[in-house]
Formats: sequence, structure tokens, C-alpha cells
Amino acid sequence: MLPPNRLALFCKGFDPPGLTGVLAAAGVPEAAGTGHGQGWDWFTYDAARCDPDKLCGLAQQLPGRRHAELASGPAERETVFLASTPACACPHSQNLLVPHCRDHPFHFVHTTGNFAQLYLNLGERRESRRGGTHPDELVGPLLSAGIVGRDTSRYDADPDFNADGRHTLALLAAHYGLPDPPFRSSSWNSPAP
Repeated sequence: MLPPNRLALFCKGFDPPGLTGVLAAAGVPEAAGTGHGQGWDWFTYDAARCDPDKLCGLAQQLPGRRHAELASGPAERETVFLASTPACACPHSQNLLVPHCRDHPFHFVHTTGNFAQLYLNLGERRESRRGGTHPDELVGPLLSAGIVGRDTSRYDADPDFNADGRHTLALLAAHYGLPDPPFRSSSWNSPAP
């Protein structure tokens, strides 16, 4: 995962200069790190300098028709928003249909078109509460890893199992083909179980 209190935006199918211009026009500060890999352009931010809720919302708007001019070709545009901010402790933190507070966006949001396909928080068994138009897209790998489902014996054997979401992140990164560089500077970068 990213170091603590960092945000990452992964974008596929976009014209990079146009994308950078839209981010700047939306008031997103200059990225702390950028790169390209596996078909994704990525940007990382310090959560203290960049409004997590704003970046999460922008990530969900970018693939929609409003920003069609940003397309780099005929491929579908998609984004992944990733946050290593603490899990939301506000009263709505477990309710996926109620927006989280400003400082605690969802940890993971994958968006194509005008729709969030999958969103969830990572670690401490929060993966059992998923939302989006395809909330069960990763249920097979999550079940196989013992992260969700009836057989969660790994949690019983080790109370710290996946507490920080490292195993979930590895599954997400592999499923979506996310490039590795944003994850290299943290202990969260571990292989899937």
C-alpha cells in the first residue's frame, strides 16, 4: 500500500496533458509523484495537502461523458482512487450508501463510464461491505484468500491478519493490473496469500 495518509489516482485511456490540466483546474495540488505503467498513468498526493473527498469525487467523474475530450483513443476510460487514510470512524463509516466524512473517503474506488463499479474500505474485515454496480466483482479471490465469507479462520488464527488491508490491496492490484511503483515505498507491498 501507499505510505500512511497518501492518496493515489490511477487513470487509463486518458490524454495525460489534458488530464493534468483538468486536475489543476479542479484545484488539485501538484502531485508528489507521477508515473506510467501497465497502461495506467498514476499520481500520488499527501492527504494533508490534497482534499481526499474532492480527489475521490473527481476520480469518479473523470471517466464520464463530461470529460470525453480527455480520451486518448477508443479504449474505455477508467480510474482507480486509492487512499491510505485511516478508516472512517464517523457514524456512517459502515453504511456504504451514506457519504463518508470529508477526511475519510473510501479506500478504493474503481470507476468506468459514469459509475463506480466497486468501492470498499481495506482491512479489519471491512471488505465484507462492498458497493458499486459490481460489488461482487472480486468475491471469488476474496473468498479464496479467506478475507470474506464463512471461512475466516485466518482471522481466528491471527487477529492481525489483513488488519492493514495488504492482502486485499495485492488482490486489487493484480485484478486491475495496477502498476507497482506507487506501492514500493511501503511495507504494504506484499504478495497475495
